[in-house]
Amino acid sequence: MGFKYSYNTIVYSGEDYLTQVKRLNKFGYEGIELVGEPSWYDFSEVNKFNLEYNIKVNSICSIFTAERDLIHPEKSMREKAIEYCKSIADMAAAVNSTTMIVAPSPVGKIEAMTSEKDEMNYAIDSIQKVGEYAKSVGTNISIEPWNRYETYFINRLEQAEKILDNLSLDNAGIHGDTFHMSIEEANIADAYKKMGKKLNHCHLADSNRAAPGTGHTDFKPILQALKDINFSNYITMELIPPVSDPFACVRGGKAEEFKDNYTEQSINHLKKIESQLK
Repeated sequence: MGFKYSYNTIVYSGEDYLTQVKRLNKFGYEGIELVGEPSWYDFSEVNKFNLEYNIKVNSICSIFTAERDLIHPEKSMREKAIEYCKSIADMAAAVNSTTMIVAPSPVGKIEAMTSEKDEMNYAIDSIQKVGEYAKSVGTNISIEPWNRYETYFINRLEQAEKILDNLSLDNAGIHGDTFHMSIEEANIADAYKKMGKKLNHCHLADSNRAAPGTGHTDFKPILQALKDINFSNYITMELIPPVSDPFACVRGGKAEEFKDNYTEQSINHLKKIESQLK
């Protein structure tokens, strides 16, 4: 069996949901990744159109802003972030998604507010609580490192692994995004292989954060690595326009090439490479 492909709909922001699922069905996708803003969606409508167009919500892309900081030194702020994550777990359950992304530190937080030891302890404690709640509603969590220009806290998969290994959860794993990894990892394919079964979610984007095939990332060894570790979850495109705030596109709606053009190009480019794997 081949890979299953999904598309993160952050660049579809502002469109009605039916338009989104029709596009994905048209270009051969099986999955869709929703934006972690529950108020944006009518879950009954999501489930109805997904069934009609044979699309599954494979994951929820949680949106971590300054108000959603799982390692904040103030307990009330951490609790606020945990409550947000619980709302995403509920959202995942409502749309039959198996995975939600968790990032310990919000985008744009460029320096620590307390000691490294305290922050790591806060991360472990907060994510443990999120994971326990997610399990209670039937959802897995995936811990995502971001590149150094978006956060100072955990930038590589091995750093996310340190958190994972300190959790008492059987519904948690590691998320690997090739855009972030192209900046932080010495070798993307090797980093995936090292994680093995701990890798439970991935985002693919080229070096310019656009569609695979538009930048200089070599996706053949990356897909080969995913095949070698028997990665069976969805390969999800997360493509974002060249802006310093990756969540800005949810407000702008100025990324037309990321809709039909990049949605089609991404899956075609990767499926061509997939056909060449050993």
